[in-house]
Amino acid sequence: MNRVLREEKKFLIGIHEFISKSHQLQKVLIEDSHNGTHGYMIRSLYFDTPYDDDFFEKQAGTEFRRKIRLRVYDPNSDYAMLEMKQKQGERQLKRSLRVSREDAESIIKCNYSPLLKYNDPFASEIYAFMQSRCYRPCTVVQYNRKAFIAKENKIRITFDNKIVATESCFDIFSDRLNMSPVLDPYDVVLEVKYNGFLLGYIREMINSIDKSELSVSKYILARQNAYQTHI
Repeated sequence: MNRVLREEKKFLIGIHEFISKSHQLQKVLIEDSHNGTHGYMIRSLYFDTPYDDDFFEKQAGTEFRRKIRLRVYDPNSDYAMLEMKQKQGERQLKRSLRVSREDAESIIKCNYSPLLKYNDPFASEIYAFMQSRCYRPCTVVQYNRKAFIAKENKIRITFDNKIVATESCFDIFSDRLNMSPVLDPYDVVLEVKYNGFLLGYIREMINSIDKSELSVSKYILARQNAYQTHI
């Protein structure tokens, strides 16, 4: 189990700011090893209760809340990451468990029993939580990410664009998902994740961007689109 506790800030910026700032960051920060030329794909299946408790708690700004997701970086991958993110005041606690593709496919079908074979307390905890509260898949969100890292303070800066989603199929290993945009194609979500404090030069770079702070997550953006469609 991987455990990360950090603060996160999200901003909505334009594609031109993204191109400009990513070029600047290449000169002073370490690029994520998966970046390549254009970044890398992330695809997440989010789970929620039958009453969408996590969705509405986020909408209401509840101080202590969570999100549960199953994430892959390639549909052909032989594993997935089962993650729980918990909001704790200003900080986010993220815990991750690597599960086999076979077990991930069972989890997608709401069979959480494979988690009981993992020798990890988090596996037992998330099994009990999802089982007792009847969590089920609700939306798949996919986007392209470019990420930069500052080793001094475990600062991670990410740019996410081409954000699309679907609620018609939950198979994150499929190469045939029919997905729809949840943001304008020229919008980019900038996320700044840090532990304790931001380095001065990074803060100055962020302050120089023409941006607006974003309070909603990609999960909320995807579900909002679905709710508006159903109204």
